[in-house]
Amino acid sequence: MSAACGCDEPETQTGEEAEEEQGRPWWRDAGIMVPVFSGVAFLTGLVLEWSGLEVPALVLFWIGLLLGASTFTPGAIRKLFKGKLSISLLMTISAIGAVILGYVEEAAALAFLYSIAEALEDKAMDRARGGLRALLKLVPETATIRQGGASVEVAAKDLAVRQFMLVRPGERIATDGIVRTGRSSLDTSAITGESIPVEVEPGDTVSAGAINTAGALEVETTAAGTDNSLTTIVDLVEKAQAEKGDRARLADRIARPLVPGVLILAVLVAVIGSLFGDPELWITRALVVLVAASPCALAISVPLTVVAAIGSASKFGVIIKSGAVFERFGVIRHVAVDKTGTLTRNEPAVNAVLTADGVTEAQALAWAAALEQHSTHPLASAITAAAPGTPVADAVTEQAGHGIEGTLDGARITVGSPRWLDAGSLGDRVAGLEEQGMTVVIVHRDGTAAAAIGVRDELRPEVPEVVRTLAGQGVEVTMLTGDNARTARALAAQAWIDDVRAELRPQDKASAIAELGEKNGSVAMIGDGINDAPALAAADIGIAMGATGSDAAIESADVAFTGHDLRLLPRAFDHARRGRHIINQNIVLSLLIITVLLPLALFGVLGLAAVVLVHEIAEVVVILNGLRAARARKEQIS
Repeated sequence: MSAACGCDEPETQTGEEAEEEQGRPWWRDAGIMVPVFSGVAFLTGLVLEWSGLEVPALVLFWIGLLLGASTFTPGAIRKLFKGKLSISLLMTISAIGAVILGYVEEAAALAFLYSIAEALEDKAMDRARGGLRALLKLVPETATIRQGGASVEVAAKDLAVRQFMLVRPGERIATDGIVRTGRSSLDTSAITGESIPVEVEPGDTVSAGAINTAGALEVETTAAGTDNSLTTIVDLVEKAQAEKGDRARLADRIARPLVPGVLILAVLVAVIGSLFGDPELWITRALVVLVAASPCALAISVPLTVVAAIGSASKFGVIIKSGAVFERFGVIRHVAVDKTGTLTRNEPAVNAVLTADGVTEAQALAWAAALEQHSTHPLASAITAAAPGTPVADAVTEQAGHGIEGTLDGARITVGSPRWLDAGSLGDRVAGLEEQGMTVVIVHRDGTAAAAIGVRDELRPEVPEVVRTLAGQGVEVTMLTGDNARTARALAAQAWIDDVRAELRPQDKASAIAELGEKNGSVAMIGDGINDAPALAAADIGIAMGATGSDAAIESADVAFTGHDLRLLPRAFDHARRGRHIINQNIVLSLLIITVLLPLALFGVLGLAAVVLVHEIAEVVVILNGLRAARARKEQIS
């Protein structure tokens, strides 16, 4: 059983163990089958009892009791030896008390109901947590370094600071460093989440895991092969997950004062009553008080409500990994959002075309696309998509880090960065496009600036509505991104987001989450890239955006969206708050029942049979109330 059920400390699993457990069919899962057999034995016992076969019925009640108790009693005892009291301990003592008083059937019912509720919760929230180390697969196993004037291949883990790596086109960079010679474009999407490649030249820093897409680079290492930006991300995530794993469930927080209080009360009833009256009477009454004070309804209804709510959430595309997460989800009042792939489509597209006199937009796109068909650059894909069916240029050559040129219809066409090609008369307007957060490509025809094409990863259309809906729910939004501040501010303005934090490294995002948490209380983070992993793990609630997000993001998150529609976010918040409201109702009802039963049991008004009957009726009521959490309301975005 997991820590979520308050039974025992969670045990760390390896990725292979977790994957094996997740793929195991339910009929081979002891965590499910033992409570099921407990229920079968209990129900069969009831049938035999009603048929007048009391001895076989009693045997089956004992079997059901022992099977059900075996799922939570050992864990309760282990926690007791560690000085921790939980509801499972109180349920164990209650079952023992019922047996001592001769109510084996009631004890069996209690053990079965509690064990099956906990098993359902545990199964509903079983998620593999072994994929984090897959991050390190982004680092190649070997790297090529300059050594004594020759190129030598070494293991990436053996790289040291101030060595010179040779990174050829198509290769991943093995560790962090600074470019010393060469120019190229780096695909950093796996690291930063940014879909538009980064142009690098001598003096620029590069990170482990980035892919060199164009020219050869010589990189001076600034970090060892086992201590770079990727290993830092892994360490940050593991540390945050360990800290988060210590947070107790709501039921256990209630159990901390309740369990010792009930035990002390029962002892006082037995001791004081025995001093002034019949010891047998008052010891029996103490056991009845113990059963009366047992939070049976609480122990059963809270996990059942959580299971119902989590199952319902999964039907509209929200996967919640644990009961503790669901309980925290309902109190979030601030959400930090990654830009690329979360607020944006993560699909760069042509957004604007500027042309010189005598040149049409269609001509400009056709000229650029004729050359870009030869390139694998993501900007090239955006341009060719905007001008399908374009003829292919001749004599095309590409200069790494600069651009591409070729011949089309007898004219020399050159396409490249404004750092390489003069924008000419379009200069002021090009600056305007860049202020709007676009990456600009200049098109020259026979050495003269003919056009400028602005490419940008566009905002998802639903984002402004979602931000307004969240504001209506009392949830504030902050944008966190590794992109440049100019692009971030431009997109934030479109999204109606005021708080923007740009040019952040993964560890900076985690620090921003910590700062927001101190300022606003509970904070959620939503993202989809490897660079988001530390922030997702550090947040009170980490949300991975989309089933196609990186393994690291999904691994680090507490919640995963199966789709990319951000309207899931306010709907998920609404669903979690409603579920938490139902949980609170059940907690109040459960504690109210205890408050009423205690004096009645203490003064002998109710015997054990009546107390158990009230508890069972209460359990039915809270279970029916908890099942309301399975109904998901449709969120209206306006």
